[in-house]
Amino acid sequence: MGVTETSARSVTVLGSTGSIGRSTMALLDAAQPGQFRVRALVAGRDVATLAAQARAHRAELAVVADESCHAALKEALAGTGIETAAGAQAVIEAARRPADWTMAAIVGAVGLKSTMAALERGGTLALANKESLVCAGQLVLDRAAAHGATLLPVDSEHNAIFQALDPRDPRVIEKIILTASGGPFRDWPLAQMRGVTPEQAVRHPVWSMGAKISVDSATMFNKGLELIEAARLFPVPSERIEVLVHRQSTVHGMVQYSDGSLLAQLGSPDMRTPIAHCLAWPARMAVDVPRLDLAALGRLDFEAPDPARFPALRLAREALAAEGGAPCVLNAANEVAVGLFLEKRLGFLDIAAVVEDTMTALAGRGVPDLDAVLELDRAARHIATGLAAHRAAA
Repeated sequence: MGVTETSARSVTVLGSTGSIGRSTMALLDAAQPGQFRVRALVAGRDVATLAAQARAHRAELAVVADESCHAALKEALAGTGIETAAGAQAVIEAARRPADWTMAAIVGAVGLKSTMAALERGGTLALANKESLVCAGQLVLDRAAAHGATLLPVDSEHNAIFQALDPRDPRVIEKIILTASGGPFRDWPLAQMRGVTPEQAVRHPVWSMGAKISVDSATMFNKGLELIEAARLFPVPSERIEVLVHRQSTVHGMVQYSDGSLLAQLGSPDMRTPIAHCLAWPARMAVDVPRLDLAALGRLDFEAPDPARFPALRLAREALAAEGGAPCVLNAANEVAVGLFLEKRLGFLDIAAVVEDTMTALAGRGVPDLDAVLELDRAARHIATGLAAHRAAA
């Protein structure tokens, strides 16, 4: 029996024109007719892609965050009956619209408000915006619990852990292992890494990602943020969350149990797989992704990350140990430093140095509510910008 329109799962995609958003829309394109119904699509300023997505899926609402793009969006969707809106408040209102399932894929701390708004109406939230849990972990979890919302992790590593983890008795979980590709500089001497250019940093050896997350992978700040996120999501103390460099990027996460069992989730490095797992959860849906051929692969390699070349993991653990607002400061300073690096105004190795100095400058700050999180985020960005300028001038 086919899926009727009334039984279709209603979907909102926050960040529909980004990498994760486009993969989500591709899965909706390939789904059975009537399986999903698009409520709202939200983008930053890519009007052409947003309008095409809204038309293809007969979305009820299309929102562009940049208010200067609203006229172009209205023109592109004229005569379709699709409602349009623009601006930061419109993004939040779109997140609040009733939907069974929401993809939170707005990159960076800017996505925090819409994530919190989406949680207010319950339903299922597929979380690709890791910064929400990093910056406001307990606030996010409390909001989800208060409104009966279900959080599903989209990051391939956390999704892998989610699939392999038995939540019935946390006492039987010995440790969680997150894997990392190691990025393009995993074999470079430290001295050579000083001269890394943005063009080199965004050429990831395995994954196809946006510029910011590609740089985060190269510095391993991405894995540091994921370590913090894992500590929020799963019932395991942070000291029992490990990171291993895994060059093939086919084992995405592992869970070690007290009986000696080590359960791993494997798959081709394609974000459509974890997105599809969240989109269909608790069922599964067919996805046309490359199947993993273990015989052709031949081997799986694992190694510990080099702490000298990748201080991001140490900084992430220090932020977790400090609690309070330290993870928020780490994230904000990293976003600033990566942006300046991509503009060729900061050296590659200076990214971690700026983050560490900003954490020192703002040590001991608490984040009791969302306003405090946003204020600390602003303060960290201001300090990180000044520290970076000082380094550039030195």
